[in-house]
Amino acid sequence: MSTAQLPKLSLLINSFLILTLILIGFSITHCKTDLLYRSPPAYVFGTLINISIWGLPQTQAQTAVNRILQDLHTLHHDWHPWQTNSPLVNLNTTLANNQPWPTAHCPSLVPLIQQAQTLSIHSQGLFNPAIGHLIKLWGFHQDEPPQGPPPDHLTIKNLLATQPQISDLEITPQHIRTRNPNVQLDFGAFAKGYAVDLAIETLKDMGIHHAIVNAGGNLKAMGQKDQQPWLIGIRHPSGQGILASLSTQGAESVITSGHYERYREYQGQRYSHILDPRTGYPATGLTSVTVIHPSGAIADAASTALIVAGPKEWQNIARQMGITQAIVVDETGTVFVSKNIHPRIHFQTPPPNLVIVDLS
Repeated sequence: MSTAQLPKLSLLINSFLILTLILIGFSITHCKTDLLYRSPPAYVFGTLINISIWGLPQTQAQTAVNRILQDLHTLHHDWHPWQTNSPLVNLNTTLANNQPWPTAHCPSLVPLIQQAQTLSIHSQGLFNPAIGHLIKLWGFHQDEPPQGPPPDHLTIKNLLATQPQISDLEITPQHIRTRNPNVQLDFGAFAKGYAVDLAIETLKDMGIHHAIVNAGGNLKAMGQKDQQPWLIGIRHPSGQGILASLSTQGAESVITSGHYERYREYQGQRYSHILDPRTGYPATGLTSVTVIHPSGAIADAASTALIVAGPKEWQNIARQMGITQAIVVDETGTVFVSKNIHPRIHFQTPPPNLVIVDLS
């Protein structure tokens, strides 16, 4: 690991500790801690992974965690957008050369792409995993924070003129192909939510029904802990501390996207990694979006789409994507909370401007 990665890793560790402290505090008050297994943090998908399981012997829970982590490492390799030996990089290279790509090379990519195509339609293209060229242009295809000035405006304009869309992909049982060689896939706004869905399903198949899989704040919970709901911490948009805590209800995902996660800075200006596919520039107006939904994949894609939609359109996009539960913070510090989850939220410090919205 290079020294340039240390600030990023420090932020990830801080986020992990925030969630851990909330869960530990809740455990001491409400449950027998010897029945709670909390895995040590593992680094996968460019973030820290933590898995908590309630109600199993420690050795059995550890076996389940090892299985999940092995699966997540495999998916991380398969879906990595810039590691030269990853199947996704091979797919992107093949598409750029106007060649069909055999689906047998990596079957896990097919359902990922298919669901991404559906979600992109529902988001009116605001969630668009086909803009890998644009993401690379902004310097986010590397572990270290990008340096120097932002991309040239004309270069961005020329790239957008090619209109890469994930709908440009044609999928058959044997091949994936496209007529637009500028389609380059990057599932960074979607993969972790999709992966925690798969992890929870694997735990269910193993007979486990009370657990949390947390991928750097992108998490899915199921069941309870000693007949009490899991308590989840939602990071403050500043990236420091907790905005609020949320008690879960059954199986649901809690996914947060924010400008604090990854960014580049140049001459005192910060450029978020969340890019608007319409303009080619970082989305502005909202600093943090948390989506609560039964599906981690849907919640992950929607949290990105809502940030891109901005202050005027995020509620409309939420409704079109079937999102009824969300916490949104804009650049003025105003916090918007959907009324159906307001009773489940406890703010660490009451926000000075709180607006309750109806997303039904």
